[in-house]
Amino acid sequence: MKILAIAGSNSETSINKLLVSYAASLIQNAEVEVVDMNEFEMPIYKHQREVESGLPQEAKNFAAKIDAADILIVSLSEHNGTYSSAFKNVFDWTSRIKDRAVWNEKPMLLMATAPGARGGLGVLEAAAKRFPLHGGNIVDTFTLPFFNDNFDKSAQTISNEEKDSELKEKIAKISAVEIILEK
Repeated sequence: MKILAIAGSNSETSINKLLVSYAASLIQNAEVEVVDMNEFEMPIYKHQREVESGLPQEAKNFAAKIDAADILIVSLSEHNGTYSSAFKNVFDWTSRIKDRAVWNEKPMLLMATAPGARGGLGVLEAAAKRFPLHGGNIVDTFTLPFFNDNFDKSAQTISNEEKDSELKEKIAKISAVEIILEK
């Protein structure tokens, strides 16, 4: 089983990258690839640019990673209640690839975290509404509020037992979906 773990942030110290890496590590006997949005930096999407230059190779590379995965675990950083501009640009360019949906109907655990009480709930709600329109097969969602209080960076794990148990249940659920799809 191949897991693609996507942190929707281009921060070198992304808390969403820490969370998505931890979540992906919970799936047993899986090959995990953690995606860094910085690998897919490209010009800001503009229709005229697409007409003149075509699709950037980075968008095609991002789509290929999705296509090669069995399960997607996506943790989005929240900027002003929605996606980071780095993530949104990759999403926009990938959505322009002819005859494909961005997420390609792959089973997805959609997550967010933030330092505050809402834990990225705004971006999670926005993505949960939008992603199914682009082939997002969202099996479940998870949010981790108060990241700095609930995640132990040195141990690379959720320190809040209740939230850790909740995430482990959701990981078991998405892992079961993949097992059913294999049969």
